[in-house]
Amino acid sequence: MVVLKGVPALLSPELLYALARMGHGDSIVLADVNFPTSSICKCGPEEIRADGLGIPQLLEAVLKLLPLDTYVESPAAVMELVSSDRERGLQTPVWRSYQSILLEAGCSGDGPLRKPHPQEGGAGPRSPVLGW
Repeated sequence: MVVLKGVPALLSPELLYALARMGHGDSIVLADVNFPTSSICKCGPEEIRADGLGIPQLLEAVLKLLPLDTYVESPAAVMELVSSDRERGLQTPVWRSYQSILLEAGCSGDGPLRKPHPQEGGAGPRSPVLGW
């Protein structure tokens, strides 16, 4: 087995291969277990599982290897809460972790752009969508 220097050990060979093939305009979704990945990936996108890893640690590892796209307004996004979650004041403290990690990686601004929830006409996970 070959060990690459400087590559976070938690990144699988499959994920490294997918990251290596990415170019400008490509996106990667880092999603939690509640995102319907298997259903969505039946129609095209490639599913690469990272069972047991938290999104913040995976995000940090990915950003050590790939720069964020500087040619778009917001190279990272999170799924917006549905209206019922907003009304009951659901807190999303993990978003502060995402924002901190993104700021360290050079993503300026007020944090990730919020994308509409699929139940409200949008698509995407609660976790970051990154663009390169």
